[in-house]
Amino acid sequence: MTSERVNDAPEEGYERGLGSRQVQMIAIGGAIGVGLFLGAGANIAKAGPSLILMYALAGAIVFFIMRALGELLLYRPVSGSFAEYSREFLGPFFGYFTGWTYWLMWVVTGMAELTAAAIYVNYWFPHIPQWVTALVFLVILFGVNLISVKVFGELEFWFSMVKVTALIGMIVIGLGVLTFGFSSAGDTASVANLYQFDGFFPKGIGSSLMTLQGVMFAYLAVELVGVTAGESENPEKTLPKAINTLPWRIALFYVGALSVILCVVKWTEFAPGVSPFVEAFAKIGIPAGAGIVNFVVLTAALSSCNSGMYSTGRMLRTLAESGEAPRGFQKLSASKTPALGITVSVAFMAIGVVLNYIVPEKAFGYVTSVATAAGIWTWLMILISHVLYRRAVVAGRLPASSFPAPGGAVCSWIAIVFLLFVTGLIAYDADSRVCLYVMAGWAAALGIGWAVLKARNPQVAERREPELEKVG
Repeated sequence: MTSERVNDAPEEGYERGLGSRQVQMIAIGGAIGVGLFLGAGANIAKAGPSLILMYALAGAIVFFIMRALGELLLYRPVSGSFAEYSREFLGPFFGYFTGWTYWLMWVVTGMAELTAAAIYVNYWFPHIPQWVTALVFLVILFGVNLISVKVFGELEFWFSMVKVTALIGMIVIGLGVLTFGFSSAGDTASVANLYQFDGFFPKGIGSSLMTLQGVMFAYLAVELVGVTAGESENPEKTLPKAINTLPWRIALFYVGALSVILCVVKWTEFAPGVSPFVEAFAKIGIPAGAGIVNFVVLTAALSSCNSGMYSTGRMLRTLAESGEAPRGFQKLSASKTPALGITVSVAFMAIGVVLNYIVPEKAFGYVTSVATAAGIWTWLMILISHVLYRRAVVAGRLPASSFPAPGGAVCSWIAIVFLLFVTGLIAYDADSRVCLYVMAGWAAALGIGWAVLKARNPQVAERREPELEKVG
């Protein structure tokens, strides 16, 4: 496939306002979230140092997923990528199901992150009502997403910059403690902390594997780069670069950061519900360390909510263009943003703020597990679409992508098996199993919606081929 092939892809009406700098940071930020800053504490308590291996294993699978997505994006870069590829290779129903499920993932994630952000602010201002803080953040991010994609991209750039700077600082300080032994942590800091307290797998391999569902949640949003395809200035250059840098981001920000922390502080000192980064800063004795980490986690929550507003609006527009959502969602505002889709999504996120007053704290765990299940579905659709695309290329029915995935369909099959295994772990765990019940109900509701759509407009169920140049 030539560069002209990509750059001449049908325009979707969006402004190509995301530059290479912003796309790179969106990609980096998508790999760093609250799942790492907070969720790692509970997982360390479950798996000990072996959590490092779980993040590395899951990171390799995520790279397979992203290379599969990259090949599809350079074959046909569209904003509603996951839904569009599912529709093209699996049929209209799968495009409809994937689009709405990805929308659900970001709406429920936005609900949790918005409320979490308000809780983090209470760390400094405990007298401000939580609903006030949540509402202020909701309005500000809503306004940012309505103004233009450039403003969204710039805000996301700085959100990501805060997270990256904090993690690099933590790694450098940790390495300094290990090398020079300064601070009170220097007396006990050692690489031996990774294995001398009941071994690398202190609670057995089974307990380590059970952390994979939480680890996968930490990687959610890494696929957001695919949604930016329709608004990137030069997708043929920026998207491959963003995807190819994923391995070092995972190695540095996940594997590297956790390795350093677990060398500085022995794993038995970490507890669920407490950020391991806060514990490490406290052990080292850095002034205001807890406040610094709290600010970084607040940034991660706002970044996630910001991304949710961006992606849900685009996905609703993609669904509307295929007749699978109200036609009003197709319209773009004067600033080239899907304003109605963003507004409706924000309204649902606002409901989450109200609901979190009347549901127990355990609801946050349920919300994250639902988001993980929806994310796994999205990733599976990317991988299956990639396998079918490769078959079409081999058969000569479609042009080859300029960014082929290494290992071809083999790596996609490996990732598919891995994701099905994680789904089995979710079903095995009593606490997270509820998300599968929610997804079953969601599937039933979408099935009913599909039947109604077909009855009203039979053309919705017809497979529509994209307008592509003929091969050969």
